[in-house]
Amino acid sequence: MKKIALYFSAGCLGGLGNSVAVWLFGYFGITAIAGVAIAPALTPAWLYPRIVWGGIWGWLFLLSFMNSRLYTKAAILSLAPTLVQLFVVFPYKAHKGIAGLELGLLTPVFVLFFNWVWGLCTVIAIKLSR
Repeated sequence: MKKIALYFSAGCLGGLGNSVAVWLFGYFGITAIAGVAIAPALTPAWLYPRIVWGGIWGWLFLLSFMNSRLYTKAAILSLAPTLVQLFVVFPYKAHKGIAGLELGLLTPVFVLFFNWVWGLCTVIAIKLSR
């Protein structure tokens, strides 16, 4: 039970880190410079679901592989939310095309990076809690 709570909480912190990274890149115009239309407002309505989903994705760390290599595990596990974002959320929920390409050709690269940030923040939270 402790691991379930730990990984959910760590994933929530990862979701927060991911969200702040997405917001900062939009705020400073980094995504716009790259031709990607991702620049959300930092509002509770945008932030809360992302934190909760980060926690849900955090349960992936319950999978028992590469436990001695948490940073590699984080990079690999961050591919799961990336694939869902690119091939489920963007085309079917947000109606932004496969891989969100309607937002810009480099959208998949940014999504991959932002979800890597989630994995990194999550694994740091896990390591600090031990």
